[in-house]
Order: sequence, then C-alpha cells, then structure tokens
Amino acid sequence: MVNILLVDDESYVTESLALTIPWEQLRIQEVYRADSVDQALELMNRHDIDIVVTDIRMPDRDGLELLSEVSRQWPDVRTMVLTGHSDFEYAQKAIRLKASDYILKPVDDEQFIKSVSTAVQAIEQEWGQLDRYNQLSYRRQSELELLRESLLSDLLLGREPGERELLTRLENYEVALRPGDSVRMLFIPTSPSLRGMEESEARLLEYAAANIAAEVLSGERPLWSGRAPHNGLIMLWRNAEQDTQQEDQQMLESFVDNAGRYLKLQLAVYVSEVIIFPDGLASAYRQMLRFAQWSSVAEESQIHYLQPQHYTLERPAIIKYMEPLYRPPTLIHLLESGQWNTAREKLTGVLDSLESLPLTHEQLYEVYLAVSNALVYMAHHHGHVLGASDSGGLDPFAAQHITGSLDRLRSWCMNVLTRMEGQRSSTVEPSRSRIVKQVQEIVAENLGQDVSVKHIADRVFLHPVYLSKIYKSETGEGLGDYIIRIRMEKALYLLKHTNRKIYEITAELGYQNPQYFSKLFKKHYGMTPNEFRDR
Repeated sequence: MVNILLVDDESYVTESLALTIPWEQLRIQEVYRADSVDQALELMNRHDIDIVVTDIRMPDRDGLELLSEVSRQWPDVRTMVLTGHSDFEYAQKAIRLKASDYILKPVDDEQFIKSVSTAVQAIEQEWGQLDRYNQLSYRRQSELELLRESLLSDLLLGREPGERELLTRLENYEVALRPGDSVRMLFIPTSPSLRGMEESEARLLEYAAANIAAEVLSGERPLWSGRAPHNGLIMLWRNAEQDTQQEDQQMLESFVDNAGRYLKLQLAVYVSEVIIFPDGLASAYRQMLRFAQWSSVAEESQIHYLQPQHYTLERPAIIKYMEPLYRPPTLIHLLESGQWNTAREKLTGVLDSLESLPLTHEQLYEVYLAVSNALVYMAHHHGHVLGASDSGGLDPFAAQHITGSLDRLRSWCMNVLTRMEGQRSSTVEPSRSRIVKQVQEIVAENLGQDVSVKHIADRVFLHPVYLSKIYKSETGEGLGDYIIRIRMEKALYLLKHTNRKIYEITAELGYQNPQYFSKLFKKHYGMTPNEFRDR
C-alpha cells in the first residue's frame, strides 16, 4: 500500500481532500497533512511517504523549495503540485523539478483521483519491477550456488572436466580460483550441534557458517566453499604468497570462535597441506576424510593440520592391494556405463586381496570411501535422492560400524551396488531420452563451435564411450555421424539460400579447413559445395 502527504497552507484544502477522496479504492494506506514546508519535511523524516502533493504558493517557503528538497533527499518519491491558472510559470518550474503532474485549483475531485491513481499505478509497477529484479537476482545467485557446489563435488570426487571446460565453468560460476593456483583445503565435519535438527535448519546453519568464513578468511585471498559430498563443509582457500601460518591460525580460530558465539556451533577444522588446484583435490579430499574420521588429536583441539606422515600411513603391501580401486576404468566410470558385474569384480578383488593382511580401520575406510564416492556421484548426476536407507554408511557414525570389519564392509558394498543397479534400471529409459534430447540441443546451439563427442560428454556429465552407446541405442545413429549430418544439412541450406563464400560457410560450421569441409560435403551428398551451387 502507498502513503501520501498533502501540503497546503490553507488547511481546509487538505482537510477536504482527506475526507472526500476514496483513498482505500486508490490503494492509499495513510494520508498525512502538513500546512508548511518545514512540517512536511518533518513528516517525511518520520514516515515512509511515496507521493507528495503540494501547493506552490505558501508563506515563508514555497512548494518549489519543498520539491527541490524532496528531489535531493528522496529521489524515488513521486511529486505533484496544486496550482492556480495564474501560476502556470511556477508549474513549469515544478515539472523541471520532476513533478509528475500538476492539478489546477480549485481542485476537481475526479481530476485529482485520476492523477493520484496514475501515480499509484506507476509506483506499484516500479515495485513490481524491483520485486522481479530481486527475485531474478536471488534466483541467479541460488543457481550459481548450486552450480558451484556441483562443480566442487565433481572435482572432489575425481571427475575433472577438460581444462577449457573447467576454465569456462569457473568464469561463468564466478569462482576466483584458476588451474595451477596453490590452495589449502579446509574440511569442516558436520557439527555435533546439528544432530537431530531438521535438514533445512541444519543447511541454513551451515550456510551461515560458510558466510562467517567468507567474512573472516577471504580478504584478498579467494575462498570457495560448498557442502562436502559426504556431509560437512569444504573450503578451498588460496594460499598466501608468503608464510602467514601464524596469521592463518588466528583467522581460523576467529572463524571457529564466531561460529560458536553467533551460531552456537562447535566446529572442528581440518587443514590440508598446500595442494595445486584442481589436480590434488580428489586425493586430498580422501585423505582429509580419513584423517578426520580416525584422528587421534585431543578433542579439545579445534584446528587440525594434516602433516606429510598422514599421507603415508599405509604400508607398501596395502598400497599395492588398494591400487586397483583407482586404476582406470574407475569405479565411477564402471557404474556410469552400467558395467555392474565388472564393478563387483573390481571391489571383490580388492576385498579378497585384503583378507590375508593385518588390517586397520583406515584401510577399510579407504574402500568405504571409494564406494560412497561413487554412490554420491551417481545420485548427484542422475537425480536420485539419498534417503537414510540408500545412503547406508554416509552418516559418520554408521561408517564407523561398517568399517569395523571386512565382512561388514563387503556386505555393505554389495548391497549398495544392488540398490544402485535397481535405481538405474528403473529410470534408464526416461533418463536416456532426456540425454538424447539434451545432446541434440547442445549440437543445435553450438554448430559453429566445439561439438566434439568429448565436449558434449563433458556437458552432460557422462563418459564419451557411454554417451555414444546411449545415443546409438536410442536413435540408431552414431553420435559423430549425427553431428556431421546436422552440419551438412546446415551447409546445404546456406549454399542454397545465401550468397556466402565457401570459406565463410566453413568457418560458420566450425571447420578450420575449406578443403576438409568440401571433402565431407562430397562424401555426404556426392558432389562438392561448388558443384552443388553451380547446378
């Protein structure tokens, strides 16, 4: 609702308007009255005024002075003037002072209502535009947060896009880090204070903690934060060019203290050694989770630094037997391409190899991480919601139980694979149709750019071989053949309906070499582009 201020030294004028105009129908909430410029300014300082209607001729200070002051202090307030026929010169000055309308005295109620109604509609339209702008801005920011979190999860789980794709996404998502930057990884496990809370409330508190971290830690050093795939927060903090360990410690302590003071959160922060972005993220994340899970650091300590010895806790025999987990094709790629039996064989082979070794929780937790990484990744990219039963051991307390023995871990791994296979098989058809549609949209939008199978696979978060299999099985046409066919159809149209040169068409379709383009065109249509045009 809108508030209006009526200003006239003849109080009967404002009183009459206040009593006779149907303000509620005009969507006016409050009507304020003043009989001088000074009183009007006092009311404007005390109340939210949206429209000012003022007489021009008043003793002491006139209405033009009021308009000037309103324009200076409250530029968004709409103003209108009351004027007599002989004061038209003043009305012209008022218009130059951005008065939206002027009304002749004596005031005609119908004309007055029409003018005020127009002003109210204009104000509400501006408010609507502002609301839409704020909504779009908020939606854009929310979408950026989701995109940043998705990319961060991919990098932490070892799914790196190509270098050019990564640079594009970092720039589009407004992330200040670049490949090759030295960073420290900060891992903040889910606070005990959040146990038992509703998911939405816990997320809100974690978001608030990330905002506190941004205020305390960022400064001139970019900080990229998001939810860790296995719960908690992950932050990538660009390393200082010179040694600032003491200052870093003080900032981290300040962050923890502020989270405790303002959010009542008891936080622990695990700090990695300096790593190179993005190559070292996946390995550092696995080590960070392992160290946080089994750390023997005293509980009263809140900030824990990973040292080189924490990265070499495994004996050489253990390293040899665990190596198949990370040898291509990785577990994620096997699950992504639906090779469930091969995935089971990979896991079974690793678990069987460990049977003869003296194991600790740490080695079992390494296998647990590999499987849970795949579980989180597949759920994230195929739209599955991880409920309590599906997530299995993603809760840190359940994970301790699962990794308590090799038999429990083996049973959990096989159950997880069975559940994932069931979920994928029940949604594979609609999922595949959606992928084909998405691929065709990407090709249509990027004919003149990079539309290689690898580029498209990166865009839809699938392995190129698996994407090609899906596309061929769904359409009967190879993906590479489809890309060439669409380009050739576009070339045919351009040759037939435009006068563009062959080299211009070549460039527009994303080819570098006109001779190569002509060769493809002849293979497709049995004649060269020039022969087609000369027919």
